[in-house]
Amino acid sequence: MPETLSPREVFQKLIEGIGAGRFTELAELYTEDAVVETVFEPVGPRRIEGRAALRERFAQVSERSPVELTPANVVVRETDDPEVVVAEFDYQVHHRLTGRTFEAANIQVLRVRDGLIVSSRDYHDHLALIMAGGGLPQLVAALEGK
Repeated sequence: MPETLSPREVFQKLIEGIGAGRFTELAELYTEDAVVETVFEPVGPRRIEGRAALRERFAQVSERSPVELTPANVVVRETDDPEVVVAEFDYQVHHRLTGRTFEAANIQVLRVRDGLIVSSRDYHDHLALIMAGGGLPQLVAALEGK
């Protein structure tokens, strides 16, 4: 019987998959009924429910993302709850369309049960990514409902 991964190990698999651009594999790290909240998402859904929805979201990112993300400065903190870890990290971001390179800060709070992510609260610097891609005018229009 295979050994169940710890929350720290699951996070490590998640961040390694993102860094390698293997987005289509990431949904397998989540439970069927997982909930992911992207707290600072300025537009679009801030809550994604279920592995199927996550698989669809990761497929969209894989197809359309103009950025390469390299994790750096990763610190994973265990908590009093053995299912929960808090990960602080940066992405070294290279925007392929604009050529810009910059750093974006992130925090994720993961609940992992039986080796799979049950829930995640993600605090990513979405504004930095939008600005690097020259998308500020579109963001303002979306926020104004245009």
